[in-house]
Amino acid sequence: MPDKIKVLFLCVGNSCRSQMAEGLLRHLAGERFEVESAGTIPCFVHPRAIQVMGELGVDISGQRSKHVQEFQGQSFDYVISLCGENNCPSFIGKTDTSLHWPFPDPISASGTEEEVLGEFRTVRDAIRAKLEEFIADPGSFSSGGTEFLISKDS
Repeated sequence: MPDKIKVLFLCVGNSCRSQMAEGLLRHLAGERFEVESAGTIPCFVHPRAIQVMGELGVDISGQRSKHVQEFQGQSFDYVISLCGENNCPSFIGKTDTSLHWPFPDPISASGTEEEVLGEFRTVRDAIRAKLEEFIADPGSFSSGGTEFLISKDS
């Protein structure tokens, strides 16, 4: 069996986007991918991220928020930043491919509880759609690319 493809997801807080991506990729194709996530200001796995992932049958409650320095010097096939802002974490280590998939941060959503959860679901579903493309053909993804994958107004 070939080696698993090593993927590191990054976002600032390692609380929502990168945690959801880690859980989704592990759930959808964990037999093919070794997956981690990290941030520059790690805090906690957000309860709403845990909730909306649970709706898909993906339990991320056991994941923990990690600092990107924990992976310094390690080698990854793909390092994927998920920040929609310009202050995405950078990775100091070896990677074959660095990608930027910008998603808005659902933690900044406002409104009723259902509206906020709706934003978490929107981001979760957009990450899942992008991961399904990635899983189908990881080799088709090359370094670069900064298009917004969902509108900040959605």
